[in-house]
Amino acid sequence: MPELSSTAAENILNSLVETIAENIPKQKSVSFFEEDTSIKSQFNRLFGREKPLHHLLGGGKSADVLLWRNKKISGGVLASATAIWVLFEWLNYHLLSLICFALFIGMCIVFLWSNASALVNRSQAQVPRVVCPEELFVNIAVSFGAQLNLFLGFLQDVASGRNLKQFLLVAASLWAAAIIGSWCNFLTVIYLGFVAAHTLPVLYERYEDQVDGFAYSVLGKLQGHYKKLDSGLLSKIPKGNLKPKKFD
Repeated sequence: MPELSSTAAENILNSLVETIAENIPKQKSVSFFEEDTSIKSQFNRLFGREKPLHHLLGGGKSADVLLWRNKKISGGVLASATAIWVLFEWLNYHLLSLICFALFIGMCIVFLWSNASALVNRSQAQVPRVVCPEELFVNIAVSFGAQLNLFLGFLQDVASGRNLKQFLLVAASLWAAAIIGSWCNFLTVIYLGFVAAHTLPVLYERYEDQVDGFAYSVLGKLQGHYKKLDSGLLSKIPKGNLKPKKFD
């Protein structure tokens, strides 16, 4: 009897230990190099950014639209832009014709509204007037002028500076934009940029780690090719002395 009671207690204790061991979450053993790689992946963000993507896009309603926080609003904006592009590009509508048709339809609606109300109520209805706010156009013009001045100042700084790498990068970007512009018209370029602005940020936010890893691998290869080009050709180009001469 004592032996049976001891074996029964031992079995109960073993089963209790096994139950506790099964309920404890198992931690995956990670080596030092894997841990170092995971830490680096947390800090290696594209363009060295440290803030969230939503904050970099402005953090307001525009960022919510670009990141599809509200799918109905983002889908409506993208569908409206697509409808405008189809209207002008595929159906070959012209802006002047569209404006004239819209004004004509608006005049017909106002005419029917005022005359129908006069026949029914025997008093002319007060049709609301459409007034465009002046501050809206002023703010648009000011913001556009400020961004244009910043862009022109950046081009002037690059052209007058001594950073050959930055100069070649800007020149290649302008050449690529010129090639893309020769393939399609200005409206299509704007539409493609609009679609890219509404699709690339949300895709990057979803697949952030994969995109960052691929981008850094590509940048590493480009940096290696640039070092070869710099050591073989660019370093042999004589640099002139641009300091002004002193006259006595």
